[in-house]
Amino acid sequence: MGRSLKLKKAIVLLSGGLDSTASLYYAKSKGYQCYALIFDYGQKHKRELKSAVKIAKLAKVNYQIIKISLPWKGSSLLDKKMNVPTGGIGKNIPSTYVPARNIIFLSFAVSNAEAIGADAVFIGANAIDFSGYPDCRPEFYKAYQNVIKTGIKNNKIKIFTPLINLTKQEIVKLGRKLGAPLDITWSCYMGGNKPCGVCDSCRLRERGLS
Repeated sequence: MGRSLKLKKAIVLLSGGLDSTASLYYAKSKGYQCYALIFDYGQKHKRELKSAVKIAKLAKVNYQIIKISLPWKGSSLLDKKMNVPTGGIGKNIPSTYVPARNIIFLSFAVSNAEAIGADAVFIGANAIDFSGYPDCRPEFYKAYQNVIKTGIKNNKIKIFTPLINLTKQEIVKLGRKLGAPLDITWSCYMGGNKPCGVCDSCRLRERGLS
């Protein structure tokens, strides 16, 4: 009997939304054994955690829920006294931006990758149909890759952003092609049990599914 090939490992940041789910299935399609990280960081929309766990189970990948605290708030996704904007996607960075969120998430992911011998981290960042967050732009990921080169022992770990230059419709098309369960993803930023339909994330989701 021949020896089975050992799959290369990847850490995938999984929020439970369209983008992260498509990114997970993209990583799987490239032959990676995926390990999903799901973050409970005090967000109002905790409903996304349920979707993330369900998606990880359907994808048959290992997952961990990482609970962290950001007591300084600084975002309408964290601060109960701030309202999530519903007036449409503007040109300025919205109050839903969580300070340094992707830096924090990537740091956990890279630490996880180095600890288990993974050589890749996948994140579903997008810089086309997005709310203008600075940590979703290609130049940020290029800069973070340089951080890895100089700041950790295994400086060969690669950050992959397969959706960075895709429109939401292209992301949905890719996800469906890969068999991702997009119907159970969660996008809404509000804290309810049903999508509000008017926050930035709901609007972007509708753009992709239309």
